[in-house]
Amino acid sequence: MDLEGKMALIERAPCEEIVARDELRELLGTNSHPSHYIGLEISGKLHLGSLLINGFKVNDLTKAGFKTQVFLADWHSVINNKLSGDWEKIKTASKYYEEAFKFFCPGVKIVRGTELYQGNDEYWKDVITFSKHMTLARATRCLTIMGRSERDSLELAQYFYPSMQGIDIKHLGVDVAHAGMDQRKIHMVAREVFPKMKLKKPIALHHHLIPGLTEPKSSDGRDFSKFIEPAGERLAEKEEIVAQNKMSKSLPSSAIFIHDSEKEISEKMRKAYCPAAIEGNPVLEIARHIIFHEKKTFSISRDSKYGGDLEFGSYDELELAYLAKTLHAMDLKAAVALELNKIIEPARRHFEGKKHLLEVFEMAEITR
Repeated sequence: MDLEGKMALIERAPCEEIVARDELRELLGTNSHPSHYIGLEISGKLHLGSLLINGFKVNDLTKAGFKTQVFLADWHSVINNKLSGDWEKIKTASKYYEEAFKFFCPGVKIVRGTELYQGNDEYWKDVITFSKHMTLARATRCLTIMGRSERDSLELAQYFYPSMQGIDIKHLGVDVAHAGMDQRKIHMVAREVFPKMKLKKPIALHHHLIPGLTEPKSSDGRDFSKFIEPAGERLAEKEEIVAQNKMSKSLPSSAIFIHDSEKEISEKMRKAYCPAAIEGNPVLEIARHIIFHEKKTFSISRDSKYGGDLEFGSYDELELAYLAKTLHAMDLKAAVALELNKIIEPARRHFEGKKHLLEVFEMAEITR
């Protein structure tokens, strides 16, 4: 694959941002197999965002020649009180995550935090050095990487989380650090701090965050629609709202899990928030970033009295039809549910014989 082909593959949806694109081009021009990683906390069952969106981009990078890694951040999970901060539950749950990503992302390397940090004095020295280049206020502003806000009451250990995530990049030998847009702040800190530590700054790749199926709200109840065209400080507020409303394992009714049955998917989609608008519409987001990632066309079956069947050759065509009101929300929801079931079915079937890997989630509280 030539350079332009690799760039097109890496930049396609759900990629939302590359920092910096010229650095990526230079890397690909000089290194046939650069290194990548995406890190995940270990908490609840995987859903459209945590497996499919992450996995789509991992697979794109693998096809582009990258040595891809999924970092199962067990230490970070304990710090952020996932699975009640229980080491044994997190260790057990990590086996499920490993199984899922090896199934969905063939060829990816799985690395755990315990493997990276064990007996690694250099790692902890680097964490302290990195921290000396950050203020407490800067660390606090990075709390979105943990799904937290500046208004949350935090334990002291959680303030070390950003420095650890920054130094993970060095010790994993990463050229490209990959995450959702909610992780952007710490990547920007790493790009700033690494040169001060005489390290090469990482390229950052950020993908789109799939929202939950409920109407987006801020933590204090403000309406998402007020932030459609934000500027200045309001842009930061909107970014926080988007991060808070991403699909979450802790809100089962608002998430489509890779284990959901066809009936469960249909029922969740039937109840999904689907306003007469594009911004903040989770059903259209799923169509754009998941269905059109897998398919070139999207068909919607309708009774002839409602205009008959529709077929769309691109997401833009679908969006225009929805805005023009030639496509009803209930027809859109039903069609999205059918396609999601087809996409999820292989993973769901894969785990039918591995239900023991899911038992840990039946005895653990899944929190934000």
